[in-house]
Parts: sequence; structure tokens; C-alpha cells
Amino acid sequence: MFILIWLSTSCSQENEQGNTDRNQLDNYLEFYDSELFRAVQLGEVFEDSKTFVDCIPKVSLEKIQATYLAEKGQVNFDLKSFVLAHFELPQNPITDFQSDQEKDMYQHIESLWPILTRSKDTIQNSSLIPLPKPYVVPGGRFREIYYWDSYFTMLGLKASGKDELAKNMLDNFASLIDSLGFIPNGNRAYYTGRSQPPFFALMVDELYSGNRTSFISYLPQLKKEYGFWMKGKETLTEMQPAAGRVVLLEDNMVLNRYYDAFSRPRPESFKEDYELVHEYDLPNEKAYLDLRAGAESGWDYSSRWMADSQKMETIETTRIIPIDLNVLLYFSEIKIAQAYNWNEQLDSADLYLEKANSRKNAINSILWDEKQKRYADYNFSNKKHTSILSMAIAYPLFAKIAPKDKARMVIKQMQDSLLLSGGFVTTTIESGQQWDYPNAWAPLQWIGVQALFNYGQHDLGLEVMDRWLGLNEKVYQQTGKMMEKYNVADTSLQAGGGEYPLQDGFGWTNGVAVAMKKILTEKETIEVK
Repeated sequence: MFILIWLSTSCSQENEQGNTDRNQLDNYLEFYDSELFRAVQLGEVFEDSKTFVDCIPKVSLEKIQATYLAEKGQVNFDLKSFVLAHFELPQNPITDFQSDQEKDMYQHIESLWPILTRSKDTIQNSSLIPLPKPYVVPGGRFREIYYWDSYFTMLGLKASGKDELAKNMLDNFASLIDSLGFIPNGNRAYYTGRSQPPFFALMVDELYSGNRTSFISYLPQLKKEYGFWMKGKETLTEMQPAAGRVVLLEDNMVLNRYYDAFSRPRPESFKEDYELVHEYDLPNEKAYLDLRAGAESGWDYSSRWMADSQKMETIETTRIIPIDLNVLLYFSEIKIAQAYNWNEQLDSADLYLEKANSRKNAINSILWDEKQKRYADYNFSNKKHTSILSMAIAYPLFAKIAPKDKARMVIKQMQDSLLLSGGFVTTTIESGQQWDYPNAWAPLQWIGVQALFNYGQHDLGLEVMDRWLGLNEKVYQQTGKMMEKYNVADTSLQAGGGEYPLQDGFGWTNGVAVAMKKILTEKETIEVK
């Protein structure tokens, strides 16, 4: 049986402001372990495993399960008919929106914001975790808010002058931290075992870096989320060097990994996980945990997490110390210190500055591979760096913690091996996974460009933006859509790979495009002057 361990005991049973209903979450987590759920997902009642987890039960889950157990043995029992009789299919909001390709791409994006915006949620009997304020979803099959997607979406909202909506999204995440103790992958019950790359501190900084009072007001949530990622640190020993998301490494340095509270198939990808584990006779708990941890990384999936880059069955996410995760937690430590400093709590500020400095040193030592002359993910199990070259190497430059000599070597590899005709490719490995060659994603273009800007490579950064936006515009002209990912190796082809079809919408692609366009427009304005 699933047990949700982070829910606040103060959560109300019903709250129109959108606080999490603990009983409802527990009911869903138990349902994902039921005979009915397993039968539906393995029986391919729906083509997409995510469809069923987003269905809305017409009566209580308990009553539906009891009815199923009573009727399943009857002659002519039909599982799909049973499901359709007892659940409402998930619906995307009905609109009369159609792409107008007489509009340019940026006008199209502006017209998409209201289509992708959801009003504040009301309590309902569904897997959705209600949020108190309006928010933007990615689009397509992704009907809910997603954690790290939202940072890049918020960049676009801010560039579009929609600051209030961006601030509402930040407040929704603060609400999730208050009620759950962390920000889940998305606001669904089935995502509550894991988080995603921790961008909350960057969101606060992006929206309130110039407003001390507002910035300080998010200190409780900044600390609480940081505590989620560092939980178990005090228990680490040489004999037991890993616990949850923390790992004890050489010289008593503690860094982080991706993890999950549960070691069962992901409900939203139940069939895919179950079949992989059973086809290759993998150790169940470890394999499911590694799959879930890979989903927490946001790079689901990539050769970064595999012992053999061509074989998904060799996934070993929980053995890997990722570059990007630890850079983001460094940023969290710095911003917590800044909030304490602005609040004149200098001892606490110094404590977090010390944590940040320790992590910075660890990133520049443990996560630096001198042989490959770049930052590299580190497998703490065999004490070796992985060989996968990916856009994660840009993160230390994004956070301005790479020494100049290391930055020069990283930029050379970014330019020589990762920059293709349409922008930065995710990795150099062609594995069939969606976070590998030849695919590229908007967030990594933004991270890469900002990394270049931070180390004086402005012309190269502008060139990357031109390549990426040119590809976005080309696909838009061909399809009338913004995509979640793009093929940057052959810009005449669409991206592929992964567990689901290519999605259009698309929140973070829209956000990065608008934010990049603003940079280019401001540059042109300065040059004209």
C-alpha cells in the first residue's frame, strides 16, 4: 500500500483556497495499488497510460472497486465498458481556438496564453491537486501544472507583461510546499512521490529580486523545500552513504541525487514500467525506483541514467550524482542566505553561504572530470564519472560557479559537440530516448545561452538564439504549432522518442521563445540608439 509521508497534518479536508486534501490523496495512492487499476493499465483499455489516471470517478473509488470485484467474474463482463460507465474521461477545455498562420509565431504565442491558462481549482473527486490561483499548463496531454516547466513558462509570461499570472504560479508552488512539504512533479496525486529539478528559488529571484520584502516572504518555503531535498543527511555514514536524495561522498562532502518515495510502477506509465521490469527480469524495487528517479530528473528518459546508453533496462538513476540538480541546490542555498541577509539574520545567512560554498567546491572537484575536460555526472557506486556529454555541463556556468579555465573548456565542448544547426542538442548519444540526440528542448537552450552570456560569449549566445528561434519559426510555419521538443540535427524532421507522441502547446517552448525575442529586441534597440 502507498503511504504519503510528507503531507502536512494541518491540511484541511476541504479548502476553497486549494490546499491539499490529505484523505483524497491517500485514497488515490491506495487506488493505484488496486486490482482494478492494474487490470485497466495492463489491459490497455486506453492507448495512453495517462488517460486513466486523469479520469474522474463518478462515485467514490471505494464503491467502484467493490462493484468491480463483484462484477468482474460475470459472463460478458467488459472492462472498458465498466470503466466508461464509472469514470468520466479527462477533458481539455473546449475552445474555438485555431491557429491563424497569418499571425507570426510571437502573435500566435500571445494568443495561446489564455488557452493554456487554467483558473484556480475547486475541490473535486479527481487525482488533481487543487491550486488556489490561476496557472499555465504545458498543453497536449499535460493538463496540469509541472514544476520545472513553469520556470521557463514564467520567463515568457514576464516578457509578455503578464507578471501577475507569473506571480500566481509562484504562489501556487508556495502553497504546495506549505501543504506537502515540497513541490511535486505536477499537481496530481500520482506525482506525489517525487519532485522535479528545484527551480523554486530561481522563480522567486526572477520575480522579486528587486523587492526585498516580497523576496523575504518566501523564505519559509525556500527553507522547507531545501529541507525536503536534504532529508536524511544526518543519518549518512560510510557504511550507509546514501539515504533518500542525499549521498555522502569523499572528504565528507554531501551531494544530491534524484529519488522517489515509492518503488512501484509509475501510475501514469504503469504498463511501460511493468513491462520493462518483467521483460528483463529486473529487481523490482530498484528498477521502479530508478525509473521514478529518472522521471524526477525531468530528463525522462536519457542515456545519462543508463549503464549502457542503448539499453533502457540498465537504468541506474539513483546511483548518479547529477550536475544540474546540485547546481540548482547551490542556487537555493545562495538565495536562502540572501533572504536571511536581507532580513538581518546574519548568522543564518552565513550558515547557508557556507553550505553553498561547500557545494560549489564539490561541484568543481567531484563533478569535474579532468580526463574529459568537462563537468560530468558521477556514479558514486563505482566512483567514476559517466561518459555522457550532455547540456547539463552548462549549469555550473549558468550559476556562475565555474572557474574561468573550466568555463573555457566547457564552452569549447558546447560549441564543438553540442551546438547543431537548430540549437543545442541534449546529448551526443542517439538512443531513441527523447532526452538524447537529435532532440533539443527549450529549457536547455535558455540555460546554455545564459551560460555563454555569463562568461562573455555574447555573440555565440545570440547565434544560438537565432538558430533556435529560426527552427521554432520553421516548424510553426509548417504546422501552425509550438512543440515540446525539436530535432536540431535535421531541421526538416520533427523530434521523436519517448513514451508518448510529440505534444504541441507548449508552455516552456512559448516562454523561452518570447523571453529570447525580448533579449534580441532590446539588443537591436540599443544598437539603433
